[in-house]
Amino acid sequence: MTKKQRREAGARRQQQARQRLRPPPLLQARDERSVSCTTFNILAPIYKRMDSENGRESQNRANWFSRNEKIIDRLLGDRSSIICLQEVWLGNDELVNMYEKRLGDANYTLFKLARTNNRGDGLLTAVHRNYFCVLNHRELLFNDFGDRVAQLLHVESAIPFLQNRSSSYVQQQSLIVNTHLVFPHDHSLSIVRLKQVYKILQYIEAYQEEHKLGPMPIILCGDWNGSKRGQVYKFLRSQGFVSSYDTAHQYSDSEEDAHKWVSHRNHRGNICGVDFIWLLNPDKCRKPLKTSWNEAVFGIIKYLLLQVASLPEENAFALLKADSSDDRITYSSFCQALCQVRNGPPRSCKF
Repeated sequence: MTKKQRREAGARRQQQARQRLRPPPLLQARDERSVSCTTFNILAPIYKRMDSENGRESQNRANWFSRNEKIIDRLLGDRSSIICLQEVWLGNDELVNMYEKRLGDANYTLFKLARTNNRGDGLLTAVHRNYFCVLNHRELLFNDFGDRVAQLLHVESAIPFLQNRSSSYVQQQSLIVNTHLVFPHDHSLSIVRLKQVYKILQYIEAYQEEHKLGPMPIILCGDWNGSKRGQVYKFLRSQGFVSSYDTAHQYSDSEEDAHKWVSHRNHRGNICGVDFIWLLNPDKCRKPLKTSWNEAVFGIIKYLLLQVASLPEENAFALLKADSSDDRITYSSFCQALCQVRNGPPRSCKF
């Protein structure tokens, strides 16, 4: 082999090596490399109040049909990889067919889950087939106050991604959760909302153990019915989750950044930021789930003692007096103390 032939052979080998490392053509476009997510409480027509005569939008087909057509137009225009909707009027076949037809035609795979006890609305999660294939799908029924539910999707990227520390491409697996927590009508529901999030994280842990899954990205979407100042937010932060919107805008967990954005006007007329897309990266160090749960529960109790019972901070837990010589409080005394704080019987004393 001449020197020229050796140079040409070497050049061919280098070119072949570069081609092996080159991502597939679909990955070249910037929009296909990015994964986007939309969470949206679309306000079910059975709950949307009309200005006249205290009626509901569900009584006027033209109104709810037009509004939901515009919602779908916006969703298709955004073309998110993942769409998580809450308060979808699943009790109306025409509306459901509208979402299934238009999102399905746009290459989305859809999953629906109605709230328990025939509440009429529920969740809808849509995943774009260009980005993900769905490996598994589970339904989580909380079976507690408010008939709330959650969806879990186990997905795999449809296009390979380059691993950070290697030259190989992998199809990344992830877990996606869509939920809508109960509204905090009063302080007693704070523990219920926290328990709903705890159930979600417990279920995720159990699912990963059942299927022998390693660390992977976890995305939690939905209407959390609580702001950055609440215990649910602090609980998820203690578990290593980050709010994607706050991260993108470089907002901190400080009090001054607690109300930098608004996502919702609730039925009381208050504007607030309660819709979150939480992300947990697989390399994030996490506290034991039980530790975060205990901290959050005592945070709620302390808030009730300080704000509701008007106790000074240095004496916040004085109401929980020990009733035995070894400085412990019994379960019945603990519940009795909480009843005093709430000025009424508790819905539940289960922690």
